[in-house]
Amino acid sequence: MKTLRRFIHREALVAVSFVTAGFLALFFFFDLVDELRWVGKTGADGYQLSHALLFVVLSIPSHLYELLPITVLIGTIFVMARLAQSSEFTIMRTSGLGPWKALRTLLTLGGFFVVLTFAVGDYIAPLSDKAAQLVKAKYLGRLTTGATGAWLKEKQDDRSYAVNVRALTPDGGMLDVRVFEFDARGRLASQTRAASGKFGADGTWDLEKVERSSFQHQGVDGARVEHLQVPSLQWATRISADMVSASVLKPDRMGTLDLFQYVRHLDANGQSAQRYEIEFWRKVFYPLSCLVMVVLALPFAYLHFRSGGIAGYVFGGVMAGISFFLLNNVFGYAGNLQQWSPWLTAAAPGLIYSVLSLAAFGWLVLRR
Repeated sequence: MKTLRRFIHREALVAVSFVTAGFLALFFFFDLVDELRWVGKTGADGYQLSHALLFVVLSIPSHLYELLPITVLIGTIFVMARLAQSSEFTIMRTSGLGPWKALRTLLTLGGFFVVLTFAVGDYIAPLSDKAAQLVKAKYLGRLTTGATGAWLKEKQDDRSYAVNVRALTPDGGMLDVRVFEFDARGRLASQTRAASGKFGADGTWDLEKVERSSFQHQGVDGARVEHLQVPSLQWATRISADMVSASVLKPDRMGTLDLFQYVRHLDANGQSAQRYEIEFWRKVFYPLSCLVMVVLALPFAYLHFRSGGIAGYVFGGVMAGISFFLLNNVFGYAGNLQQWSPWLTAAAPGLIYSVLSLAAFGWLVLRR
């Protein structure tokens, strides 16, 4: 039985690797074509073709994380259908490979892909994506999001702060920082603007070229304004560099722990964390979808082929994988708009495909 398990695992790993390489090559081509529009743009040293190639290469782990459940499904369907077509799986069944043993064999394979998907999505992809963004920032000037940059909020005792960072520099610094301070009654107490800033090691921000305006409220309508200009200023805050990066970069490029800490920060400061909670639970459930995919592929080994026909089933696997990817995105957007439960929104696509795969397994494998 160990020989049969090793044979199935080896064939599946080869097929999944081949399909993954094909998809990654396709994404590499599309990304490179898209990056060519930036080549020649003037920045610090100019964005050249070599920089575009480096950016595209560093983006590969993010695509790998997104594609793994789909390629696991397609590769496993191909192997199971091919074994059925050549009657090899029938010989395995007569040798003692029953439905439950076959299921355990594929679940073991799926467990390997779960660990691989988690490792890529939680460790490799976030680091490579940050490196890719810094490459573009270095040669195009700066890294920003939207028209106004990143906005964050923090509470300190009876004071609240709204912080705006317009852009991040390639060396991890900040550009055009604005800090709005509000008192306990919600009135603007001060406004601080700095041309640049750096993250200190002791939980402070080191701001440079600072202009500060303090508002002294007098009576109901009266107020006195004091202006101050200093070359540098330290501001104590719990907003870390990772939190600012999270506001600039896409949440799906963050690690699970970083997302969890950022959600706690948003909740503690009264900000909406729905989008990031959904992304957090998607990070938790997405690797587990590899288990669903291998179970969905098992019934293809019990189909009967007359001549050919394997291409049609592989095409069906491609459509199923694409539909899972689309359903995952649709539920994410719908859950964010309709304020659905974050964990249920993230788990729903996997649950739907789990029901489909178990139903197909029960009908084709157990009852027939």
